[in-house]
Amino acid sequence: MKQGILTINAGSSSIKFALFPLAHPISPDAEVSGQIDGIGTNATRLVAKDRAGERIADQLIAGEAVSHDQAFDALLQWFLASQRNWEIVVVGHRVVHGGDLYSQPTVVDAQVLEHLTGFIPLAPLHEPHNVAGIKALQTLLPNVPQVACFDTAFHRSQPDVAQLFGLPRALTAEGIKRYGFHGLSYEYIARTLPQHSHRADGRVIVAHLGNGASMAAMVNRKCVGTTLGFSTIDGLMMGTRCGNLDPGVILHLMETKGLTVKDMTRILYKESGLLGVSGISQDMRTLLSSNKPEAREAVELFCYRIARELGSLAAAAGGVDAVVFTGGIGEHAAEVRRRVCLQSEWLGIRLNPEANARHDIVISAGNSPVDVLVIPTNEEWMMAHHAQTLLAL
Repeated sequence: MKQGILTINAGSSSIKFALFPLAHPISPDAEVSGQIDGIGTNATRLVAKDRAGERIADQLIAGEAVSHDQAFDALLQWFLASQRNWEIVVVGHRVVHGGDLYSQPTVVDAQVLEHLTGFIPLAPLHEPHNVAGIKALQTLLPNVPQVACFDTAFHRSQPDVAQLFGLPRALTAEGIKRYGFHGLSYEYIARTLPQHSHRADGRVIVAHLGNGASMAAMVNRKCVGTTLGFSTIDGLMMGTRCGNLDPGVILHLMETKGLTVKDMTRILYKESGLLGVSGISQDMRTLLSSNKPEAREAVELFCYRIARELGSLAAAAGGVDAVVFTGGIGEHAAEVRRRVCLQSEWLGIRLNPEANARHDIVISAGNSPVDVLVIPTNEEWMMAHHAQTLLAL
């Protein structure tokens, strides 16, 4: 029987999973990967593919308002039936928030689980589902160790001043500070970058662009600044999240329109960003193909914010030697990359238009003082690597 590492990324309405063979080193390609979408509805579907990308599962999960526990149970039932020759030896979980306590992957025990539950107020839209995933797998696989891999951990190397808000010290002491997220993605890029650029240990700015988007500056492949702060709605505009916003806007809307915290949460997380500005879609592909002025304005704002943060992060890093695009939009939207690089030529960025259109790994011109690269991220592999390393498997 072959031994494997299962990785889990549990969200509010979906569960992404991947299985990696236990090996040294671990292959970057999962043996099996997929996701369960539509949790909380009666249209919950499990889809999976094999290493070659061939679909090996596409099935509805029976039930009304399928819960996360039911979804995990269905996942394990399908796995045990279809992958009988595999033994899961460890499960790696993406956990959005590690608070001040966790800056490294950690084996989950009762005390760790209690701490993670205590972090739910810090990330109320993400952490509950991360915790639910760990609990579900503990029940379904009681003898298999669970490893929490934190999205905040990579950013703990930021200088203390970069983690502070201008708030009363008592609030800072309670944990109100800039944490940063998407850390598993940035960590993967930091590990992979030396294969593609001799400037990897210099001043590097990474743009993780997708439905959730952020940027981070690295020096010697350690984080020195990032756009996301206390929550996952800071910094860049995203698919449905507003990004950087004057807090006075929130106070004004709550006072003049009588909006509640729940109302504001819905607006800021679900109704803003590309979707809100365009009034059309949160999908960058749809907006780029549209001739409507609202779509053009949404794309323009998205790119403007990236270029503006690029300058800010260059200041934090003391300059820029390389820029990396990753994430769904970063990897596939050549037009977004073109616009950002054009607006950032003052930093020394020179784009090779043909390489960019081909989605090459290196898309900077030969005479560019700054390397510009497109590197697909692999958060699942990062979790599998951490789980294997931590348990010395």
